[in-house]
Amino acid sequence: MSGWTIADIPPQNGKTAVITGATGGLGYETALALAGAGATVVLTGRSDAKGRAALERIGARVPKASISYETLDLASLKSVADFAARFAATHNSLDLLINNAGVMALPTREVSADGFEMQLGTNYLGHYALTARLLPLLRRANQPRVVNLSSLAHRSGAINLDDLQGARSYTPWKAYRQSKLAMLVFALELQRRSDAKGWGLMSNAAHPGFARTDLLANGPGNRGLFWLLNKSLQPLISHSAAEGALPTLFAATSLAAKAAGYYGPNGFYELKGPPAPAKIMPHAKDNAVAARLWDVSATLTGISFDQVAAAA
Repeated sequence: MSGWTIADIPPQNGKTAVITGATGGLGYETALALAGAGATVVLTGRSDAKGRAALERIGARVPKASISYETLDLASLKSVADFAARFAATHNSLDLLINNAGVMALPTREVSADGFEMQLGTNYLGHYALTARLLPLLRRANQPRVVNLSSLAHRSGAINLDDLQGARSYTPWKAYRQSKLAMLVFALELQRRSDAKGWGLMSNAAHPGFARTDLLANGPGNRGLFWLLNKSLQPLISHSAAEGALPTLFAATSLAAKAAGYYGPNGFYELKGPPAPAKIMPHAKDNAVAARLWDVSATLTGISFDQVAAAA
């Protein structure tokens, strides 16, 4: 896969993709590339104005693009349920789900519409619920894939099942690292369960390295370490949002991508470069923690993959 680029994406004609957080940054670049490869792409996001603008930008670059926008707020289980219902009413199957949306290192603890710590709720629990609700449509597709966006931050993360919501102890980066570790754990556990239950999914994960996106500006702010990174070191250790989207696109489309695989840039510390297999820390492979997190997530979201699969 050395030097893998957008030009290496196999034709996606006839496939339908849903991308969360697709109105800017990594999600937008992913949507643009998939539309260019012939996929029917549903962009989702919280801002209808940004959604319309994203459609116009993609349409200008890919005149024959098959694209649409739907409102979806991952911080609201009702919004997740409403989107899934609307999508199911107009689509018979889903080939590709890219769980991309996220927030980063909120300075103070905030809670979602459902009372979840905001980073856990947006980055992980919302995607857990969305994937469960779309499972019947994924199962009707030929070789469906689910790609979860994790992060280098997973390496120093921990799943604190005794204080999952950070109610007793909250720090911005601890909560972010936990949410991104949860996304990787979820990807690996989803593959294990799919294999065991015959759901037919390929579940894998990706991270962008250090990509220049609005996530940095909208998250930890412009001071301290991130001020230094943005102003001084960024040109040396980062790459563009389009380049940062390549590991996701590889995981989503490449014939060389593997189930339960994890992909990121191949450069120093996986900060930038073309996609390659990424390092998975041992604590992300803890099957006991994964099973407990899966059960807790089902309880918190009120959605059971098994029940959804049985009812399909």
